Amino acid sequence: MKESTKKIKGRIQVISDVIMKIISCLLLLLACFLSLASDSTAAGISDRVIAFVDDQAITLSELKEQYGITVVVSPDITMPEVLNTMINRLVLLREARKYRIEAASADEVIKEYVDLKIRAFIRVSDEEVEKYYSVNIADLQGKGFEEVRDEIEKYLTERELNERLREMLSALREKAYIRMYLETN
Repeated sequence: MKESTKKIKGRIQVISDVIMKIISCLLLLLACFLSLASDSTAAGISDRVIAFVDDQAITLSELKEQYGITVVVSPDITMPEVLNTMINRLVLLREARKYRIEAASADEVIKEYVDLKIRAFIRVSDEEVEKYYSVNIADLQGKGFEEVRDEIEKYLTERELNERLREMLSALREKAYIRMYLETN
């Protein structure tokens, strides 16, 4: 009997040691967590959400990165304009996903969506091309109609595409949940 009591006491001691090690590990983890939590609050917030489009957030760092890229091409562009462009891209991407459009990049998805939903329905008549030519003949530096016909048709197509895209974006933005928190002063 004394041997079985010793075995039981030995097992209890082993279990007690294991429990103490587990408690020590938990306390050490808690101390590390509290240390990290206090460091991050002391350092402050390094980024913040400046806009929501449905369930997607746009952060200040994303806006600054996009602004830095865009200002090289368009030096007069403002932060709010870049933010609106980012919002428009997200709205178009969301809509393109509904049609299961897939491509290598987001830009390609948007282009394919615009081609499918807008460009495919634009037709520029011969009369429109001829009218544009006759009204703007002075600006065309004396070039003949056949020389500039394709350019005029492309220009009129792009102009109509931009107008329809503006209308589509306006309608899509009305349906989307969009909140902006960018200070413009």
